[in-house]
Formats: sequence, C-alpha cells, structure tokens
Amino acid sequence: MKHLQQNWLVYLIGLIVLGAFVERALRPTTISTAMAPVAILDSHWVAPSLYTDETPKGDALEELLYGEDLIVNTARYFGPKGSVAQITNGMNCQNCHLNGGRKAWGNNYGAVAATYPKFRDRSGSVESISKRVNDCFERSLNGNAIDTNSREMKAIIAYMQWLGKDVEKGKVMKGVGISQLTYLDRPASPEKGKLVYSNKCVSCHGADGQGQPDANGIVYNYPPLWGPHSYNSGAGLYRLSRLAGYIKDNMPFNQASHEQPALTDEECWDVAAFINAQPHPSKDISHDWPDISKKPVDHPFGPYADGFSEQQHKFGPFKPIIAARKQQASGK
Repeated sequence: MKHLQQNWLVYLIGLIVLGAFVERALRPTTISTAMAPVAILDSHWVAPSLYTDETPKGDALEELLYGEDLIVNTARYFGPKGSVAQITNGMNCQNCHLNGGRKAWGNNYGAVAATYPKFRDRSGSVESISKRVNDCFERSLNGNAIDTNSREMKAIIAYMQWLGKDVEKGKVMKGVGISQLTYLDRPASPEKGKLVYSNKCVSCHGADGQGQPDANGIVYNYPPLWGPHSYNSGAGLYRLSRLAGYIKDNMPFNQASHEQPALTDEECWDVAAFINAQPHPSKDISHDWPDISKKPVDHPFGPYADGFSEQQHKFGPFKPIIAARKQQASGK
C-alpha cells in the first residue's frame, strides 16, 4: 500500500495513456475527405491476365470470371432482355471501358483499386467502388443502381480490384483513364464534327448513331452514340473533354491507339461536339457538384461560379474560362 501511495502519480498517468490508446483502438474507422494526393508514376500500366495469373483459384477465380463477363456482356444480365434484371439501356460496360476495362488509355480500371475510396467533387462526398459502379449504371447505362450486396456487384468489384492489384495504393500509372487533349482556341464545331462522323464513324455506329446490336438483339457490338439507348446527360462522356480524349486514343475502333491515333485533336473535339449535340436521355443532376466552383470547365449545365454561359461551357472555347478562374483564384 505504501508503494502505491508513493507512486500514485505514475500509475495515474499510465492509466490515462492506456485509456487513450484503448479508446483510439476501438474508435470506428472513418475516412477523411481530405484524401492524400495521388502520385503519377512514370511506369505504364499493363493489365494482368486471368490466363497467366495462377493465383486466383476455385471460388475466387469463378468470381473474377463472372465479374469480367458482367463488364463485357452487361446487357445479357441487366439489359432490356437481361437474365438478372431489365434495368439498363442495353449497352455494355465494355462499350466505354474497352477490352473489359483492360485497354491502356481505353478508360480502363487500372486505377480503381489504388484510388478508391476517394473524395469526388461531383457528389461532394467520399465514394466507394460500389457507388462509382452504380453511377455508371445510372448514367452511362441510363438505368438503375444494383444492390451493393448482390453477387453481381461483389464480382464486379473483385474484378476491378484484381485488375489494379499491382498498383500501389494512392498511385496512378500512365495509361489509365482518358487522355486530356489540348484545348482549342475556338469552340468545338458540331458542323465540322458531322463531316468527321460521316467519314470515320458511320460504318460502326450507323448514319443514325444507333449502333449495331448483335444477331440476337441482346447486346451491342457497336454502341449507340445518341438516342434513347445511349448514355444520358449525367454521364462522364457527356463532357466534351472526356469524349474527345476517349476518341483520340481509341477511334475508329481497332484502327487507332494512343501511340498511333487516326484523328487529329481538332477532329476529335469536333466529332465529340457533334455526338453530344444530338439528343441524349436526360438525368436529374441537380445534386451534382454541390460546390459549383468545382465544376469542370466543360460541364455543360449551370449554374456556374465564373459567369460564362452554358454554351461556352459545353463547346468552348475553354481557355478564357480557365484564365478567368485562375485570375479569380489569385485574387486579382
């Protein structure tokens, strides 16, 4: 007892430290919205292959194969004639994320595992992979979200995580996502783009832009670029820079690559303007970009914090918008 009385202060401090440690250990994990900056690596991303990767086995391999098939043949499961549900426009995820999300510069999934969960200005929140997948279901596939606990969602996430398994957390390698083209000094021209479309795109997507379904009418071999079965006004490709960059590296299909593009930058901007000037399904995006100052320069719907018109935000020129924003940010 005498020993305890002489060292009571030491024991009290120890109990306080121990209590703080236990409280921290038991505290629910939270994700900060101030996410760490993403580092861009010089190395190029190369997709793994289920034919050469012998690590996944049994149920894990079956799940990955199912996830891949859901990306490649989405409409077979969720299209108008889908076997799981009939909730989308009939396009496949692969129509926008080429080669099952494996193609370099083809809007692939190489950065998903390394960068999610992450804060996105469009929603103003930290998003999980399942939230991002359902965004595509609701926007690019112009459909409904799927159950985040479903077998299908779990398989899609497993497949995306496997594709990015060799990318260090918080890092992004070259070749992922979509190229950012240099902005034009003029507005992109739907009229000029119509000529590009007629010369370069009609053979796959048709003069009416409605694509080519397969013989059974279940999936699209070549997707519709506008109209009721295409992506809606809330989709990423409805932004001109996203569509133009995607076209540059990948279109015409199987004729272009990042290293050897088939179209000039101007042709890409113009044909993207033509495609997005055609009718697309609409989506309620009133809750997007809660901080309107974070809207990209080519987000085609107001309101804006910079005073430029919707017309200019949709087709450009974008350089004056960028310059004005920089000036505003500098306080001049």
